[in-house]
Amino acid sequence: MPPGWHPGFELLPALGNRWDDLIATGDLHRALRCRFDLMTEVLAMERQRARAWTAGRVLQNVLWDIESGQTRVWPRHTDIAQALLTNR
Repeated sequence: MPPGWHPGFELLPALGNRWDDLIATGDLHRALRCRFDLMTEVLAMERQRARAWTAGRVLQNVLWDIESGQTRVWPRHTDIAQALLTNR
């Protein structure tokens, strides 16, 4: 494992996978939180730390998008960040 790396950094792609299935639940944020909770439980991750790493990954991707000329945040990133960082 590289120094400073945390497995929580790798959750973002899985959270965005099969996006249409998440939307079809009718409660996107709840579905994202359930997926996140299931992954952190199965992987025995401390949720607060995994949440922070996932938020960091979202920020990194947003910064890369800005660097490449994007002028808007990808809605999927916004939805994931809101689902994980808002009070439950």
